[in-house]
Amino acid sequence: MSRTNTAGAVPAREVWTGQIGFILAALGSAVGLGNIWRFPGVAYENGGGAFLIPYLVALLTAGIPILFLDYAIGHRFRGSAPLAFRRLAGRVGESIGWFQVMICVFICIYYTAVLAWASSYFVFSWDLRWGSDPTAFFVGEYLQVAAEPITFEFVPGVLIPLVLMWVVALVVLGAGVVKGVQRANVIFIPLLVIGFLILVVRALFLPGAIDGLTAFFTPDFAALADPSVWIAAYSQIFFSLSIAFGIMVTYASYRRRRVNLTTPGLVVAFGNSSFELLAGIGVFATLGFFAFEQGIPVAELEGLTGVALSFMTFPAIVSQMPGGEWFGALFFGALVLAGLTSLISILEVIIAAVRDKFGLTRSQVVYGLGGVLAVVSILLFSTTSGLTALDTVDNWANNIGIVASAIIVSIVVLWVRRAGPELASHLSTLSTFKVGRVWLFLVSIVAPVVLAYMLVSKIVELLVDGYSGYPVTYLGIVGWGSVAIMVVGAIALTGARWRHDPEKFEPWPATDAVSLKGDLR
Repeated sequence: MSRTNTAGAVPAREVWTGQIGFILAALGSAVGLGNIWRFPGVAYENGGGAFLIPYLVALLTAGIPILFLDYAIGHRFRGSAPLAFRRLAGRVGESIGWFQVMICVFICIYYTAVLAWASSYFVFSWDLRWGSDPTAFFVGEYLQVAAEPITFEFVPGVLIPLVLMWVVALVVLGAGVVKGVQRANVIFIPLLVIGFLILVVRALFLPGAIDGLTAFFTPDFAALADPSVWIAAYSQIFFSLSIAFGIMVTYASYRRRRVNLTTPGLVVAFGNSSFELLAGIGVFATLGFFAFEQGIPVAELEGLTGVALSFMTFPAIVSQMPGGEWFGALFFGALVLAGLTSLISILEVIIAAVRDKFGLTRSQVVYGLGGVLAVVSILLFSTTSGLTALDTVDNWANNIGIVASAIIVSIVVLWVRRAGPELASHLSTLSTFKVGRVWLFLVSIVAPVVLAYMLVSKIVELLVDGYSGYPVTYLGIVGWGSVAIMVVGAIALTGARWRHDPEKFEPWPATDAVSLKGDLR
């Protein structure tokens, strides 16, 4: 039996001021580092222009349907991930919610480190401090990467901006959902779009830009016969939209009762994909210039994704570009803004969950628990082994944790609890864009099958091939150990006492007042 204090129901939630505030906040979460440094390289390596076909299929068959599922759960059951899933599927559901919260705990402590790097490079752009060898500068002078996988030697150049990023994030979150989270996104997202548009326009007028765009968009239709290309498309969509680890459940819980859910979801999904396409244009126009300057084809360039693209390849390009200081500042400024809005959403998942469960004030959780997370982040990722730890935890949290979470949600919510018709009716009753049997088929059959294939393939790959040449023992402790801690943390938090009774709640509209038959067309 659940150990619950039945003194009263969970207090009423904060709410967004309107549709625009929610859309900008959701876009702020979805548009992150992966849009800028992951999508262009993934598209290029998986068929170029032809990749847009599986990408669009993945968006329509998995991305948007699971996004709607998160919206429906969060909005109908009015809670953070643990509270909403508890009300939907009991203690098992609550454990799923806490597992998603634990994923966010791990992501936030390393994600902030990347923001610290980007903010440092924003400053470095003004005097091109990385010199003639940006790769050596990044891993040597800046990060001072050690040969050992675990060290406790702090790097002052990372420590200071890391502390600053945590201060900014916690101050925003401490101000609340409307005055903090919403206001930050209303300011940061337009700045991000304007700044990135300027960067893209500048890139298009560089010598060799057309060659870069040609390389990016030239379709290799033969690649469509490769299953790995389709898996790459589903993977990109899945990670890009911030689904299945509590963010959209939490954000939807802050929406008013009578509000359109699906249409704003379409705006968020297609807005996120539009930014990814814009990023691809800007990045490959710039890479075309880099190839032109070196007298080689774009295909011979290296470092086209992730950390290598942002902190090694791009600084090298900026150094060769007329007015490179401004271009570099725009690029790294965009990384900071995109990453900061995503970080805020990740932390909000944790804050909302702890507040719901333990009845604490926002200030207590933000500056108490947030301060603890900041200290852990600083201890782990401002050291000379921070890059190795970041790379490892990121791989396991995303490719194992989030994918497993999505599969478990589908099984428990749609197969065991059989809540699909109720959630479909909730979406359709409140929204102009209706969902029905097709949506149920996609979220209960198509998405989990594809995700299960992704998960099994990744587990086999990690067990057989390891990861990045790191020692097997290290991967067991840091990689698989991270997932183990997520599971143990979820179980322990589920067993903790509720400050308020989560069961004192009535979904709206009431289940018997909603016509299920009429919506499942």
